[in-house]
Amino acid sequence: VKAPFVKVEATKFTEVGYVGRDVDSMVRDLVETAIRMVKAEKMEEVEDRARMLAEERLAECLLPRRKKSLAAINPLELFLGGAAQQQQAQDEEQEPKSMEEQRQILRQKISRLEMEETIVEIEVEEKSPSFLEVFSGSGMGDMGVNLQDMFGNLMPAKRKKRKMTVAEARKILIYEEAGRLIDMDEVYRIAINRAEQDGIIFLDEIDKIAGREGGYGPDVSRGGVQRDILPVVEGSTIMTKYGAVKTDHMLFIAAGAFHVSKPSDLIPELQGRFPIRVELQTLNKEDLKRILTEPHNSLLKQYTVLLATEEVKIDFSPEAIDYIAAVATEVNDRTENIGARRLHTIMEKVLEDLLFHSPYMQGQAIAVDQAFVNQRLEKIVQDEDLSRFIL
Repeated sequence: VKAPFVKVEATKFTEVGYVGRDVDSMVRDLVETAIRMVKAEKMEEVEDRARMLAEERLAECLLPRRKKSLAAINPLELFLGGAAQQQQAQDEEQEPKSMEEQRQILRQKISRLEMEETIVEIEVEEKSPSFLEVFSGSGMGDMGVNLQDMFGNLMPAKRKKRKMTVAEARKILIYEEAGRLIDMDEVYRIAINRAEQDGIIFLDEIDKIAGREGGYGPDVSRGGVQRDILPVVEGSTIMTKYGAVKTDHMLFIAAGAFHVSKPSDLIPELQGRFPIRVELQTLNKEDLKRILTEPHNSLLKQYTVLLATEEVKIDFSPEAIDYIAAVATEVNDRTENIGARRLHTIMEKVLEDLLFHSPYMQGQAIAVDQAFVNQRLEKIVQDEDLSRFIL
């Protein structure tokens, strides 16, 4: 789909005019995301050309050209030593022919990945924070103003020499050459159009800004933020440092738990901006079991790798996984339902002793079965007060 997507939390915004981020910043974040996507696509298109230029620069670094002397010459010496100057010029004309052949051989070796571990010295852009970044980080970025970009031509980026392997230098030089080959103005134009037409903004924690306004003080983080969100969702023009961005065709999705508040606690105008409402079903035992096993970075895999750093091998039996999911479902039903977050506390309680003693158990293999889990959770699950405060 190639649709720019950004997830923001409504609790991070404050009403316009107060200290904090205003709601317009989420549109600017979306534009930045779109620019990164388009830039990555354009870099892929010119990668072959950039690789060739990078390999040429590597060959130049490994076998640099002979620099002509720029020292001042006395006019009398120039007059008297004319023959010597002519001979030196002939040597400089003859030298590049042999050196160019050697560079050609170097380029071929570099392209065949035969010199990956060779150390080379290249010039790279120095990543040092400037005093302008201190000011630009104090809220001016939210206004679409970037001092570093404004004064970039007056204070060019510093470059320094670094020694690294050819493999590392190739990646840096390919990125630099690709950046020179792409047209950033075209990238900005395509990115803004993609953000306007296909952009998706996910507003999380919308329930935290719901609630009746109190009778005292300004409502900076609740009603004020809701009122600021209205024109953005309805359709308005937001100024960014890349140009004006319209939000008329952007897709806005809001989500919240609504345990304490209700959707009706939002101001009526904002309720009307989100006409489609979907209620999610409570996670059951099978859902929690799938969450434990199917994701690429599931909790079971995380704890397995964590203990492997201490040379402790751990294996979860299917019965243990089934029992952990059953306990999580039971505790969610009896106490507050916090969904899959319950798995974190239960897994931590099951492996608490094992994690503490793991430095002294190197080389051991631990089998986690249903009896292992039951031994550590039985008393807590039976006691409602303990399960409320511990799990």
